[in-house]
Parts: sequence; C-alpha cells; structure tokens
Amino acid sequence: MILGISGSPRRMATEHILGEALKMLEERGLETVQFSVRGKQISPCRHCDYCLKNKECFIKDDMYQLYPLFREASGLVMATPVYNGGVSAQIKILMDRTRALLAADTQILWAKPGMAIAVGGDRMGGQELAVQQIHTFYILNGMIPVSGGFFGANLGATFWSRDSLEGAMDDEEGFRSLRKTVKRFSQTVELVKRMNEPDR
Repeated sequence: MILGISGSPRRMATEHILGEALKMLEERGLETVQFSVRGKQISPCRHCDYCLKNKECFIKDDMYQLYPLFREASGLVMATPVYNGGVSAQIKILMDRTRALLAADTQILWAKPGMAIAVGGDRMGGQELAVQQIHTFYILNGMIPVSGGFFGANLGATFWSRDSLEGAMDDEEGFRSLRKTVKRFSQTVELVKRMNEPDR
C-alpha cells in the first residue's frame, strides 16, 4: 500500500494534486490510501521523551489514525503547500510526531521509497526547498527519496498554483513533473518489492 499524505489545511490544490498522483499510481497497479491533515487535531511534538520509555506517543490525538498507515505502507507520497519557502506547519508536525514510531522500531521506515509534491502560489515560491525538506525527512529515516530525474522534475513534483485549484490544474509543467516522478517512484517501489522477495 502506498500512503499519500496531504499537508494542507484546505481542500484545495495540494489535496487535489495528491489525489491525481495516487490515481496515476493506481493505474500502475499500486494500492493507495490518502490521508489529509485537513480537519484533524494533530498537536506538535512536546519533546517530553515519553515515547522513548513507553514506545508510544503521550499525545492521544488524530496522529493515531496515521501511525498504523505508516507501518503498513510500502512507500510514501507527501504533498505540501509552500508556506514561507518551505513545508506547511502541518506536514512538519507529522514528521516530528513519527518519533514515537521510531522509538518503537527504528527500522519502521527503512528502505521505503518516498516521493514529494510541493504546490506554491508563486512560480518560484520555494517549491524545491519544500521538496528538499521532505527528502531530508526521508533520508534521516533510511528511506529512498525518489525524484523525477533531469529535464523537468529534478527533485520531485512541483506546481505553480497561482493560489487556486484552477491554477494548479492548468500547470502543464507541474503535471509533467508529476508524471515523471510517479513513473520513477512506482518503478522504485516494484524494485524494492522484488529485492525483498524471499527467494532473492
């Protein structure tokens, strides 16, 4: 199962573009689940270290809907709106709150492929910086960050929304970067799956 996470508090461009990405993955034969932070109560990490001793998070909120999905997923797709040249506060909170998962099992995300989508209101609003933040999270947790490659999707999928869903849907270059990234991501998921087969 591929877990897609929308880090936007609104039902707008980011959530819609993530849905388009998951449809593309389903067309390639992958099962997907979409999770949105919209309407969820997810508090920031308090760095209380409760999870280090008890192997679970002290804060009992909607993050507990996401924890089992992280465990089950064979790959992650994180999508964020661009705020102040980086990821949204909501997606950063999710990253920080995975500490409880890692306290219970440091290998929980190991070798899982991950791709990133960033949607910005400005043409050069920090989309690639936001993608790099997500990739840093992947690298820190032993995941495999996947880009779309040279000539259009160097780090991942990036969209210029002009602050509207319609703007994002009209971004042909954004969709080209998405298709390229989805293709390489799905190939990486299948490669990791084959490598983990028992007879190998």
